[in-house]
Amino acid sequence: MSLHHPSSLTLAALAALSLLSQAQAQSAPQPQSGDTLAPTAATSPAATPLSPSTPPSNQPSSAASSLPANAPTAAPAAPAAQQDAVLTLGTVRVEARSKGPLDVRRVFSSVDVLGASLLEDQHADYSWELLTRAPGVQVTQFKQGTDAGRFSFRGFNGEGRVNAVKLLIDGIPSNDNAGGMPYLDAVFPLEMERIAVVRGTNDARYGLYNIAGNADVQTRQGGNEGQASVTVGSYGTREVQLAKGWESGDWSQNYFIGWRDSDGYRDHADAHKLALSGKWFYTRNDLGWRAGLTARYFHNDALESGYLTREEAEQTPRISPAYAASDRSERTVSQVALHLDGRWNEVSSWTVKAYRNAYENQRFVRFSAAGVQQERDNDEHHEGLLASASWRPTVDWAHEVVLEGGVEAQWQHNEAQRYRTVDRVRTSQFRAWDFDQDSQGVYVQALIRPVAALSIIPALRLEHLDGQFHDLLAGKTYAMYDYGVVKQPKLSVIYAITPQASVYANWGRTFQIGSGIDAYKTQERNLRPSLNTGWESGMKWQPLRVLEGRLSYWEQRATGEVARVLGVDGLPDAGGNGNVGRTRRRGVDLQLSAQWSPTSRTWVAYSRQKATIVTPDPSAPLTAGKEIENVPHYLVSGGWDQQLAPRWKLSVWGNGQGGYYLERTNTVARAGQYIQFNTSLTYQASQQWSLQLQVKNLANRHYLYAWYDSGSSGYSPADGRSAYVSADWRF
Repeated sequence: MSLHHPSSLTLAALAALSLLSQAQAQSAPQPQSGDTLAPTAATSPAATPLSPSTPPSNQPSSAASSLPANAPTAAPAAPAAQQDAVLTLGTVRVEARSKGPLDVRRVFSSVDVLGASLLEDQHADYSWELLTRAPGVQVTQFKQGTDAGRFSFRGFNGEGRVNAVKLLIDGIPSNDNAGGMPYLDAVFPLEMERIAVVRGTNDARYGLYNIAGNADVQTRQGGNEGQASVTVGSYGTREVQLAKGWESGDWSQNYFIGWRDSDGYRDHADAHKLALSGKWFYTRNDLGWRAGLTARYFHNDALESGYLTREEAEQTPRISPAYAASDRSERTVSQVALHLDGRWNEVSSWTVKAYRNAYENQRFVRFSAAGVQQERDNDEHHEGLLASASWRPTVDWAHEVVLEGGVEAQWQHNEAQRYRTVDRVRTSQFRAWDFDQDSQGVYVQALIRPVAALSIIPALRLEHLDGQFHDLLAGKTYAMYDYGVVKQPKLSVIYAITPQASVYANWGRTFQIGSGIDAYKTQERNLRPSLNTGWESGMKWQPLRVLEGRLSYWEQRATGEVARVLGVDGLPDAGGNGNVGRTRRRGVDLQLSAQWSPTSRTWVAYSRQKATIVTPDPSAPLTAGKEIENVPHYLVSGGWDQQLAPRWKLSVWGNGQGGYYLERTNTVARAGQYIQFNTSLTYQASQQWSLQLQVKNLANRHYLYAWYDSGSSGYSPADGRSAYVSADWRF
């Protein structure tokens, strides 16, 4: 791959890491104790499985292997002292963390982990839909071709105007240039091992796009198990998923194939998806290192059903308007990454990842009958490098000390073109962008436990950005704004009051820059990045052996937020973003999870939030004190799993949200409120075979996604009631 030269900031960071590694190598190895967790299911009540955490192997080694795979398990043991504020839903296999980088569970506060048992048996059109089960997460459903939806949290909406969540897949950055998440479509549910969602501003590991937090999707790795799933269901849905791992000696390899074909709930909504992935790793435990290659490919060809008026969406939700008859989109993404990690000695380790992402999207879309059809083409290639080192010395003055530092660099080359079209035939071009965006960041953080019950995590991240923009139609070239070095200090504290309760607080700063042309100096004055400063305080407690919960209050303030201007029917468009002004977001999160018995588990999450404009842009004085569009006042989710009999399992889950304003003066009627429930019934026919009936939107409740811009609006109905039958085979 061809990489640009990193900036002096990155070179200095690499030199600092080299010096740190030399100091570590000179340290005498010391035995490490403390936070080792066995590679088994997580120990919190929420994570205690109703079914085994590991699929049956080809060669059962105990009498227990003759039992059905979803047989009840023992009740959870009494918990140890709370050392984090993490909540886990579903079964998660946790690796030992007495070595290597700091575990996300130990460093950050509002962390939620969705385990494989909650993900792999789901059947969704797109994988972002799985985040409806995550506490405090807003899922926005456009349901338009390949641009079908997104997720977000902490008072940022999923409109695409401000994409505030950093997405990673197996630790590899996976956003497009505007912060969108097209690479998430490439990971089908059966391939997922877990999703870790970090909400807030106190994660120093990532910079660009990490405005409100991040989500890391971890996929299957190693093992010799295989699993296949075949599904048929409503709206012509047909799906096949196949995952297989082989592990022998020092070598491991994993493969996945996913195919999904559907006619869609609405007319003119057909979609055809194909996903392929492979992982190859070589491990030398005797020498203390591991090397691997991962590769991923996804293609989606979809029709677009178009936006309706509110009356049409409520009365005839399944129709497609005539003006959208020739709208469609096609998307291809690929990701290749090299992984290398190891240790210098018993107390120090390192990890390096290098990757190349490619994203192509062609979309023909007409947003309203009064508008014109556009062809929107995006072609992006991102190359990057991440490296980190950790050191766990033994000291006399603290119970535990861990030091970690890292660098991240990404080089983007992006092309964006737009045309006026009639029935997908070009008539004129009104955008031709060719631009580079380079970013380099360095961070250092520490975990300090002066006593066993107290964890203090100070951190600092520095970011530098550079690039050049070519407006080919105008014949102009612009340099990126001189953002300088963006400083992002952070601090987290967790204190275990008792073995059953801990309190925590954190403070941190993240940043936002414009996307597309708005990151480049098209005017005389220089713009600074918008600084997003947030804090949070909360408590995680376990009042009963079977019940745990977390309650927190949070705020985030941005100095000069920018948001993408839709300009849906105004052609030619002026560019990309407009200034929102100084903003404030705040909210309360409450989560409860209970393992009532080895066969019964429930959980519920409620988030109250508000996003307001404190000081508006001078051109929009009427937005002062108003709410930011498409941010619902509350988010709610919950579920219940019940083992009805040794071979039968019932699951019920649901999610919903409050209404939101459609524009920033808050004069247009609110929309978007909904609540829906889903259920599944699973029959474990044998150790290897199971059958599942899944019903979504059980009550057939109607939900309308809505947008509004410059006097125009559009509504897209969510799917009605649907049913799916799946046969799963473990081998």
